Amino acid sequence: MHITRPDRLAAALLAVVLVAPGLALADDATPAAPVTAVRDQWAQIIYVTPKAQRASAFDALARQAAQVVAERPQDPDALIWDGIVRSSLAGERGGLGALSLARQARRDFESALALDPTALDGAAHVSLGALYDQVPGWPIGFGDDAKARTHLQRALELAPADIDANYFYGEFLRGQGDLAGAAAAFERAIAAPARSGRETADRGRREDATQKLADVRARLASR
Repeated sequence: MHITRPDRLAAALLAVVLVAPGLALADDATPAAPVTAVRDQWAQIIYVTPKAQRASAFDALARQAAQVVAERPQDPDALIWDGIVRSSLAGERGGLGALSLARQARRDFESALALDPTALDGAAHVSLGALYDQVPGWPIGFGDDAKARTHLQRALELAPADIDANYFYGEFLRGQGDLAGAAAAFERAIAAPARSGRETADRGRREDATQKLADVRARLASR
């Protein structure tokens, strides 16, 4: 059963991407320039922009991402990053009002999967898995532990060494109480290969994974 934890929603959606993330993106799978512009601005907002300015920055980026999708409706990369931006905006807004944005993000990721489930090394699977893990379950939201596990494991099948797939799988396992599994996933995230042009996102994700790994190890040691 998915445990409803509204306090996790804002933090999780901010971390997402989804897909926050700097999501899975191989050097040989660089998206088109308009999508790359959204991706790079996302990383700046998440990891550089002061907290007080993030909501307005994501509002503007959400309009930009939506325009890219309007111009490239069959581009799964554009849909993925539109979903990531919507998820991040939901995290900044917080509360139950963020659920409508999360649902829109879910539709983006599902549309991307229908077009190409391997796009951006399975980033839509990472993002959907994180959403299903962190969004409250029924009757408030659409959170679902089984679906979260399925999507995150599929992402790891597509890109076993990906920093974000491992990070969000670690988050999922930590929430499930599998601390040993979470520690291993966070270790893989920290050791993931660098991605050209993704330095800001990689640095921020490794810092997040390092903090989570320290927490998990402390909890394991106290048992």
